[in-house]
Amino acid sequence: MAQEKFKRKLTTIFSADVAGYSRLMGEDEAATVSTLEQYKGIMSELIHQHRGRVVDSPGDNLLSEFTSVVDAVQCAVATQKELLSRNAELPETRRMQFRIGVNLGDVIEEESRIYGDGVNIAARLESLADPGGICVSKTAFDQIETKLPFGYEYLGEQAVKNIVKPVGAYKVLLEPRVTISEKLGETGLAVKSKKTRKVAFACAAALLFAIGAAAVWQFALHKAPPPEEKIDLRKVAFPVPGKASIAVLPFQNMTGDRQQDYFSDGMADQLITGLSQTPDIYVSARTSSFAYKGKSMTAQQIADQLGVSYLLEGSVQRDADRVRINVQLIDGRNGNHIWAKRYDRQFEDLFALQDQITMEVMEVFNVKFSVGASASIKFSRPNNLQAYEYYLKGLYHIFRRTAQDSLTAREMFQEAINLDPNFGVAFRGLGYALADEVWFRTTKSVEKSIEQAEQAAQKCNALTPDKIPPYPLLCQLSVLKKDWDNAILYGEKAIELNPNEAQAHFSLGMALRFAGRYEEANIKLETALRLAPLRPLNYVNNLAWSCLGNKQYDKAILLWTETLERNPDYLFAYQGLTGAYELSGNHEKARWAAENVMRVNPKFSIDIEEKMFPLKDEASRKRLFDAYRSAGLK
Repeated sequence: MAQEKFKRKLTTIFSADVAGYSRLMGEDEAATVSTLEQYKGIMSELIHQHRGRVVDSPGDNLLSEFTSVVDAVQCAVATQKELLSRNAELPETRRMQFRIGVNLGDVIEEESRIYGDGVNIAARLESLADPGGICVSKTAFDQIETKLPFGYEYLGEQAVKNIVKPVGAYKVLLEPRVTISEKLGETGLAVKSKKTRKVAFACAAALLFAIGAAAVWQFALHKAPPPEEKIDLRKVAFPVPGKASIAVLPFQNMTGDRQQDYFSDGMADQLITGLSQTPDIYVSARTSSFAYKGKSMTAQQIADQLGVSYLLEGSVQRDADRVRINVQLIDGRNGNHIWAKRYDRQFEDLFALQDQITMEVMEVFNVKFSVGASASIKFSRPNNLQAYEYYLKGLYHIFRRTAQDSLTAREMFQEAINLDPNFGVAFRGLGYALADEVWFRTTKSVEKSIEQAEQAAQKCNALTPDKIPPYPLLCQLSVLKKDWDNAILYGEKAIELNPNEAQAHFSLGMALRFAGRYEEANIKLETALRLAPLRPLNYVNNLAWSCLGNKQYDKAILLWTETLERNPDYLFAYQGLTGAYELSGNHEKARWAAENVMRVNPKFSIDIEEKMFPLKDEASRKRLFDAYRSAGLK
């Protein structure tokens, strides 16, 4: 028997074609072919970035394969988002939308081509997808259901030519994760119209999120069941301020390399800084808008939660010496794209590009970019682009809020300073990283870390005389020095100069909490949370500690439960819960929390905590550490 020239294998097939291709060709062949080739080039590049390969691309079709279903679907989503941005620049009648089908199946491979049922099924799924949409098979869905932050709608069993058994199909929903099954009645939901169906989706999403968070918490910890208390996350829509209001969402990293996330995050962060320089535009804080990173939600949902009218989103692709950025301005009330532009520049022109994007967004709102604002922004920029990159890496790690990330952030900020000793905001970042060495108990000398952080804050102030002094950092350092009066003074100055800044109210609230003035602390910390609708973990954590000091144990437990639903390894929450449960008489749960303290930080020591915990209220300190010992901590 002759040896076969082909082999069989299991692979992920990605099939795409143009919706309405014949109409486009009939209206303008030359323009259609030009757009098609451009879009195919974009898709091919994205496929390569997501570790796939293009198999063939005849006519308006593109066939590719991936070794991973996750990579294939992420590529499909990135493709549709990128093409949506490109289409926004074209007249409505000339927009080219692709339909994409993804299947995990068996194929025949001959040289570089693939054939067989797996390919046929992918092509059938492609035809089921909406223009600009994605459809996946049941075999692909089983691999991604819990791995990607998307929703899925079951489309039923679909007949495929020359395939004996029907194929289960799912529509990928670029909305909060929820799977709508064929038997909606099992969940108690009845879909009678598009409107009620959307409500059903939202209810199911909330229910599944709560159940999923509890399940992950319980099984990931391998400890006793988590607390039974329910928490109202208070996710309410905040009123839009009485002027133009915008949130800059995290930009999508199009390189396919997660290590480049710092750069795309940094681009968005700098646009927040630039747009914030004018009093004519309300700009949502980074801590709020960046909470949506990696989540799929509608523009209306995000705008409602952040209390803004407009969203600025985009994507960044960084090569060795070039940077390509796509930016879209979206009306948060209806999701319509009202402005979009693509930029392709040399990397050395990065700062000029950031200014150009900022000015063009302001022009949409009929707001001018003042000379004073431009000068203020320049104070936060180095003369060395490599220093700027290290600074962005430092920001990326400092916001991750782990001990190791804070150590890495310190190294990045220090490298930025080494390359440009006059880079003022890098000194501020270094100050926060040095303070974290004390908070995370990684320092070898508390006094030296605090001294170095104060020097960094002073240097930042000296290098940026036209900017507000780093009062929140100085407030935090005064707390660590147990200089509570000065900490409160710095917090009050921060609010005086920035009365609408969440960080300013948080700083004063934290100072009041460590000074033992719990009622006042609660007011300031709750104000900070109102100004930061997405409730940063450290804000919620500090409010919980203030409630603990005020003997409001039930409220403290609810707040820490919220933080653990979002980060199951949040050390400070387990420490607080150990005390709160023990002091409220629930010894069993106190021991559960104490076990998790040791799981997250095996080096935890009460002796070290007693020495470094900067709380003025001696009675509260004694209660806390006695509770730690009763719960089994040493």
